[in-house]
Amino acid sequence: MKQETLFTLDTPYRQKLDVEGFRFGKGEKSLCVVGALRGNEVQQMYVCSQLVQQLKWMEAHNDLYAGHEILIIPCVNHFSMNVGSRFWAMDHTDINRMFPGYADGETTQRIAAALFDTVKEYQYGIQFASFYMPGDFVPHVRMMETGCHTASLANLFGLPFVMLHKPGPYDTATLNYNWQLWDTNAFSIYTKETDRIDDASAAQAVTAVLRFLSRLGVVKYTCHSGCLPSVLHEEDLTSVITPCGGVFRRLLGPGICRIRPGAGPAAGPLHRRGSGRAAQPHQRHRLFCHSSSPVHRAYGGLPHHPAYAAVNAHRGLFPSFAQT
Repeated sequence: MKQETLFTLDTPYRQKLDVEGFRFGKGEKSLCVVGALRGNEVQQMYVCSQLVQQLKWMEAHNDLYAGHEILIIPCVNHFSMNVGSRFWAMDHTDINRMFPGYADGETTQRIAAALFDTVKEYQYGIQFASFYMPGDFVPHVRMMETGCHTASLANLFGLPFVMLHKPGPYDTATLNYNWQLWDTNAFSIYTKETDRIDDASAAQAVTAVLRFLSRLGVVKYTCHSGCLPSVLHEEDLTSVITPCGGVFRRLLGPGICRIRPGAGPAAGPLHRRGSGRAAQPHQRHRLFCHSSSPVHRAYGGLPHHPAYAAVNAHRGLFPSFAQT
């Protein structure tokens, strides 16, 4: 293993931004893994750290095949993580909406340009991504339908679901989208949490990446074969909305099981009696569950967020508002 500073950017405040990576093996640029691009992506950085430890152990035991290079970048946005901001702390811009970047542009454009110049030549790319809404997911892999994608490769991770997403205009400046345009097979992996550590889903993600590498002939790794994933499309999702504003008390988390009706009461903010309940159909899976308690009433009397993202047993995963 070689730990190195991949690039350094001068900033008008605090110290320089040094982005570090961990490089394993030599030869063909086989896989690049990118962790936290945003300041609240603690779980994504943690998964990368666990992957580094596992690859380090495998390298010491000669379980990495010769002729392949693996690069792990656990964290890009140190500054925002230090101050507890999801986006770039100074101007609240999102690095993952700046790719492929601009070397003479604003700070986040320059960060995106330097990062993309480092990772664009790899054959496979994995980003541990997060959702723009606070909540929990069933771990899964997501791939954009750019016309440059090979959906069958996503099955090699052995996660329960593979989500195919038709990119919108806001997706064209993401790392995943631009990776694919540069002939990298790019995947986004979602685990259960974002701003806090969940060991179980982190271990599942690490195993999925090692299983993927093993099936590509990059590492020697023995584990169970994982799941035979269901390949799903974004438009099949059903969003279950709380019928009123107030304080949302979640009774169920994400999981592949039958959902009983009425699993999410919303209480009035100044009294304890429940004033509404998120009615849910039978025979659905919970793929995403909102975790923020306040439910704000939007214009026209509808609440802002869904209580659950529920899907049929063999259909759908993400809501139409899903973003990488």
